[in-house]
Amino acid sequence: MDYHYVILDDEPSAAAAALATLWGEGVNLVGFSEFPHGPGKTQLDLIAHDSRALAKKATDMGLTVSRVKTGFMIRGDGSPAPAVADMLHRLASANIHVTSLQAVEAGGGRFGAMLWVKATEVEEAAKVLGATVPCSDLVDETSQESFPASDAPSWATSGRG
Repeated sequence: MDYHYVILDDEPSAAAAALATLWGEGVNLVGFSEFPHGPGKTQLDLIAHDSRALAKKATDMGLTVSRVKTGFMIRGDGSPAPAVADMLHRLASANIHVTSLQAVEAGGGRFGAMLWVKATEVEEAAKVLGATVPCSDLVDETSQESFPASDAPSWATSGRG
């Protein structure tokens, strides 16, 4: 997953206002994470279907937007514990350090997780995890006429850093 982050004042309404404004501007966020970023500041990681549109809208709002960053969005069936434990074991076996991880049961027998590693380890982590580029992202990067979503080229599904 590609994402951007913004640094906000650590006020109870700051993240709520940013999220509401982005939603009102038509940005479809698929995930976000907020955590302390030093005295009086908070970091808001923003994950959208279209990270370029997100960055433009957030910049238009007057926010300072990070360069594009990469992490992993994980979805699965069942409890997150066994699947996430397996992923962590595979990463550890490859000597890849996890920077951050959040996993939750989503109900209906499903779970979701977000996982980050150091930028220098993203490509290797993608290989270890067998990560692929969702077909919906291909249209943003290539012509739909050249690569229909149902026929993703092999380079696009082999992992991306």
